[in-house]
Amino acid sequence: MSPLSHADDHQGTRRDFLFYATAGAGAVTAGAAIWPLVGQMNPSADVLALASIRVDLSSVVPGTQLTVLWQGKPVFIRSRTEAEIAEARSIDISGLPDQSAENENLPDGTLATDENRAMDEDGIWLVQMGICTHLGCVPLGEAGDFGGWFCPCHGSHYDTAGRIRRGPAPRNLLIPVAEFIDDVTLQLG
Repeated sequence: MSPLSHADDHQGTRRDFLFYATAGAGAVTAGAAIWPLVGQMNPSADVLALASIRVDLSSVVPGTQLTVLWQGKPVFIRSRTEAEIAEARSIDISGLPDQSAENENLPDGTLATDENRAMDEDGIWLVQMGICTHLGCVPLGEAGDFGGWFCPCHGSHYDTAGRIRRGPAPRNLLIPVAEFIDDVTLQLG
């Protein structure tokens, strides 16, 4: 083996070391720069604190609605009258623009019958996100052509079960994860 070829091997090894060391240092520097950007996308402490809230419904009488703020979004909690329940249950869902229940408490693909959208078997309690599924506006309650909710921004009409009936909104009002803790306490989240 000549002394020259031994020197070439040594230079190749040193060059490889410098290449890998530089690449490793660059990767660590890039990770250190990106980590804070990724970390800022995590929910803030105030949002995490509101991951689950309890709402006292003792003051809500049939025919009225309570709006609460949960995770920075309005939630409509309505105690429906017997007439509103009867109207919602008389609708043939095959004619609805969105036939999915949009209920996070039920499996995907569940039909949008009133029974699948109400919180209880009697159908009295309806809990849904107060955000129009078209562009995120807040619909007005007890309004529109179907007696439910109406979004005046673009003309979406929802019925007394929060199902889209007419207008540009593509989906029914969403139903969040919710359950009754007792007769008058609802837990969201």
